[in-house]
Amino acid sequence: MKKPLTAAAVVLGLLGPLWCACAQGKAPAKPAPKAAEAKATAAKAANIKTQDVEYKVGQAVLLGQLVWDESQTGKRPGVLVVHEWWGLNAHAKNQAARLAKAGYVAFALDMYGKGKLAQHPKDAQAFVAEATADPATAKARFVAGLAQLKKAPQVDPSQLAAIGYCFGGAVVLDMARSGEELAAVVSFHGALGSKLTAIKGIKPRILVATGADDPMIGPELVEKFRQEMTAAAARFEIISYPGAKHSFTNPDADKAGVPGLGYNAAADQGSWEAMLKVFADVFPKR
Repeated sequence: MKKPLTAAAVVLGLLGPLWCACAQGKAPAKPAPKAAEAKATAAKAANIKTQDVEYKVGQAVLLGQLVWDESQTGKRPGVLVVHEWWGLNAHAKNQAARLAKAGYVAFALDMYGKGKLAQHPKDAQAFVAEATADPATAKARFVAGLAQLKKAPQVDPSQLAAIGYCFGGAVVLDMARSGEELAAVVSFHGALGSKLTAIKGIKPRILVATGADDPMIGPELVEKFRQEMTAAAARFEIISYPGAKHSFTNPDADKAGVPGLGYNAAADQGSWEAMLKVFADVFPKR
């Protein structure tokens, strides 16, 4: 279990058998709705496949995970998943699996390096600092992850998006600001400030899902981001979820022991549905 974070440390870290009656001459009973749903969910989960992918950026060896639904045929849109400041952990991989269940191919990239998974805030700070000290390094690691997604045989490389959580949310927004060729980017409780300024005519559709009670992303930062996107003529939407704190999509957020962090099931589900709506809008129907 991770040790409790201090509020300051968190700020520094921002950057889921029928019986047949035929023999008795009766029609077989229909499964109860909940039982049928559980059966369908289990079948869906059985079709979700994962593949660990090792790749390099310079001398750094990275280890990401590709996730897809093998029951689907044909090429599908690909979605890059950028992890929180802890590194490529279960949370990011779970989001990739959710995307696969929704009909996309996901690649959960690695921004830190193979085996670099923080268990303590000091480790996370060090990993973030190393990955972001040179903006070119952060971009190169993002682009390398995107390249892995593009070359997956299940992916249509012309239909790509990126999503990120906390630290990862800041990363995907910066990639959009710098002109990365993506159909959409979605930031979940991600930092909104940046040293970069969005280019005029920014291409990706942008969705920001933030918590109204997130002490690390206050209303002044949200408003500043709104002004930046408006000036760039971006197609963007900001959704603020009432009662949601920082890291509201992570079921383990409360274990950190920080008052400003907390899982919020309603905000988690609502933001996920909002993301799926954006994807349905930007990707051609198959």
